[in-house]
Amino acid sequence: MLIQPIDYFLVAWFTLALASTLYVGFDQYRNNPEPVVMKWGFILVTLYMGPLGLLLYVLADKEPRPGEHEAFTRTLWKQGVGSTIHCVAGDATGIILAAVITAALGLPMWLDLIVEYLAGFAFGLFIFQSLFMKSMMGGSYWENVRKSFLPEFISMNFMMAGMAPVMSFLMMGRDMRAMEPTELLFWGVMSIGVIAGFALAYPANVWLVARGLKHGLMTERSNQGAAGGHEHHQKGHKSASGKDSAGHGMRSDATTPQIAALGVVSAIALALGMAAPANWLNLTLSARDVGGVIMPQGMIMDRDTPADAMRDMAATSPRLVTASYGLAAKGDQDLPFRMENGVKVFELRPSVVRWQILPDVAVDAYAYNGQIPGPRIHIRQGDRVRINLTNGLPEETTVHWHGLILPNQMDGPAEITQKPIEPGQSYSYEFTATQHGTYFYHPHAKPDRTQALGLYGALIIDPANPADEVAADHDYVIELQEWLVREGLTYPSMPMDGGMPNFFTINGKAYPATDTIRMKVGETLKVRFIGTNNGFIHPMHIHGGPFEVVARDGETIPAAARFLADTINVGPGQRYDVVWKAQRPGKWLIHCHIPHHTTNNNVEDKGGGGLMTVIEVG
Repeated sequence: MLIQPIDYFLVAWFTLALASTLYVGFDQYRNNPEPVVMKWGFILVTLYMGPLGLLLYVLADKEPRPGEHEAFTRTLWKQGVGSTIHCVAGDATGIILAAVITAALGLPMWLDLIVEYLAGFAFGLFIFQSLFMKSMMGGSYWENVRKSFLPEFISMNFMMAGMAPVMSFLMMGRDMRAMEPTELLFWGVMSIGVIAGFALAYPANVWLVARGLKHGLMTERSNQGAAGGHEHHQKGHKSASGKDSAGHGMRSDATTPQIAALGVVSAIALALGMAAPANWLNLTLSARDVGGVIMPQGMIMDRDTPADAMRDMAATSPRLVTASYGLAAKGDQDLPFRMENGVKVFELRPSVVRWQILPDVAVDAYAYNGQIPGPRIHIRQGDRVRINLTNGLPEETTVHWHGLILPNQMDGPAEITQKPIEPGQSYSYEFTATQHGTYFYHPHAKPDRTQALGLYGALIIDPANPADEVAADHDYVIELQEWLVREGLTYPSMPMDGGMPNFFTINGKAYPATDTIRMKVGETLKVRFIGTNNGFIHPMHIHGGPFEVVARDGETIPAAARFLADTINVGPGQRYDVVWKAQRPGKWLIHCHIPHHTTNNNVEDKGGGGLMTVIEVG
């Protein structure tokens, strides 16, 4: 699934890379007169670098007209390209193979880089340099290893000095999918890393070729014999100095101090490229630790940021969505129950859904029974209830029955009163409702993430004695929620860098998609404000006259202590029952008195947005 704009770019990039590679491979074997090892060098590098590899091939190596390859490739900058191509083809192949294996094994990034360096160096030295070039260099295999060691060491150091920081910063940036070999982004980062490594290794390779320490581009022709057969012979391979050379005929004029200085500089560059990212990134993490998560923009991540923080702040993966619900879908619908031996039995199942909060805005959310808010559990004081929860989430959960007096093992805090309910597992909560009033339920395992993504629901308990209820003509529950939606992804909103919300909902909808409450002059409305919101206080205000505060946190306020107000601060976890009387006809707002909270992504729509709903009095 393509879930970010970069994914579409990568599809286009790798389509071009494949087309470029096919062209280079076809042209190399059909038209270009050079050794097989260089043919494959250009093929591999074009696969890794895409159109840039094709450009290098056409500008530096592709024979422009028959018989001109030797003259065309003679210039030093082109010989340097050939040397770097040969280096990158071997080294990058080893690095990429190691990166795939270390990611699969779950090795930390710092060890990953070391293994990649060793694999790249070994593949480049023992395979591409010493084995594939043996027939052209002459001598024994181990003699070739000895002669190739120093040039390969210098070239590989610069190559890895370019690749290491690119891989570190891009793999461990916002989009951690880059650490997963199954993701296009991983291969995109590898491509950028190879390009950076090529750019850094190229100047050193030009000098190595110029001093006769490495070969550059070569020509190998096959001439037709007089009898109609084909006679193959190899022309001298051009050395750094431009002389024909066979076997180890390349003679270097580099001095020992020059070679030592370049080697030391390459080692310093390697050390900086490998170690410097540890000053900004937590290189102790592995692909398994972060699981391909995507971080919100603006979240501060440094070398001390743990993997748990990254996973908690990460976007909901659109790939985990199991159902989609349009604007007409409503939350807070009464949850049906069945009776079993005098016990009211309810079923809850949290899962990942796509939930429409505005006509053009949907969130990838966590929902109980496909509803945001979750279904309303409506019972009576004295009822014996059992709630069976089956976890359909990709992570652990529990349920806390906020404000209720019940047995400790039924309270819900993970690791405190119960083990977390793992994905696919079930747990039953059973208790007798001894209180009455306005309550709610929410997770108590990773609540900063899972509640912020939509896991909450109203729990309304009617009094055993109906006379204990503060009566009103209409009863309406308001559950508050903040959302963070950026670039099509939904993040858990919370009051921290990168987590500030840009959408707000009442009962799972943002104005103007919220409900309209209809009543008549003289009628009363009980509004049950529930602070299902995670990290913000909302001063909730009703237009058209004051309301009477009749209950707080589920406890009915004695008649003598009730008071009039027109605004009440609803903090996380708080509940207020207020009774408002319709004194005049018209449209009267219920809204949060923080103006930003009555916008949709900072924009007003039809007079407002977010935490607004209308009372229409006729």
